[in-house]
Amino acid sequence: MSILADKNTRVLIQGITGTQAAFHVKKSIQGGTKVVCGTSPRHGGETHLDVPVFNTVADAQRACKFDASVLFVPAQAVKSAVREAVEAEVPLIVSIAEGVPVHDMLEIKAMLNGSKTLMIGPNTPGLITPEEARLGIFPENIHHKGKIGILSRASTLTYEAVLETNKANLGQSTVIGLGDDMIVGTDYRELLKRFMDDDETKAVVLVGKANSCYEQMVAEYYADMPHKKPVIAFIAGEALPYGYTIGYAADIVTQGRVTVADKKKIMHDSGMVVVDSMSEVHQILTDLQL
Repeated sequence: MSILADKNTRVLIQGITGTQAAFHVKKSIQGGTKVVCGTSPRHGGETHLDVPVFNTVADAQRACKFDASVLFVPAQAVKSAVREAVEAEVPLIVSIAEGVPVHDMLEIKAMLNGSKTLMIGPNTPGLITPEEARLGIFPENIHHKGKIGILSRASTLTYEAVLETNKANLGQSTVIGLGDDMIVGTDYRELLKRFMDDDETKAVVLVGKANSCYEQMVAEYYADMPHKKPVIAFIAGEALPYGYTIGYAADIVTQGRVTVADKKKIMHDSGMVVVDSMSEVHQILTDLQL
């Protein structure tokens, strides 16, 4: 099984006529993702990649049904694209763009609060349920259908986590990049709960970063969960010198007082299995005999 998206998910592409959108959406369609329509201002009434194109999400909603939207729009346009999707009550949106202005993300978080929309990203490779749905830009050839969920805040390391689950011959149920930017639409907690509720997901690999507070939050959440599946956690950035400022919110909030070692202890104390290297993950998964 999967969380968020599967072979029945009907997908809208916002910004479908862009060059990058055309390249990646074509791959998604070839892999079986059910892309049903797209939007692009001034292209309403046209057809692109054999799907109808509309000027706005509202126009698309009047003509076709969809469950999710992927935003292939520039960073400066993400706020308006999210507003369209939230107003249309699209259950899931995935934003690929890097560098969405922080002020825009604060407004977006306010839009999402209390809405019917869950947002993945921005600055994410998206999410993929192998052999069923690819919402984003993941390299589909390395993914294999299986039973390990992956949640990651470090895009490149997400691919390493995928390869580790493949080495253990366990594959992936769903792989989700939460996004690399300072503020993301959805943090680990909501998604971890969904993996815990998914019967076919047997364990979760969680990849965190040094310059973020999200790891402490999910550790506290996991510690309080009454029913837990194994979570294997890796935190990137331990080699950075103490006090190194990267410019993210966590550096400002903690003033460098929460190190990677601190995070690892918090996560270990919550019941997670914490590794020092991604190369350890496949052996731990093998030992779990899932």
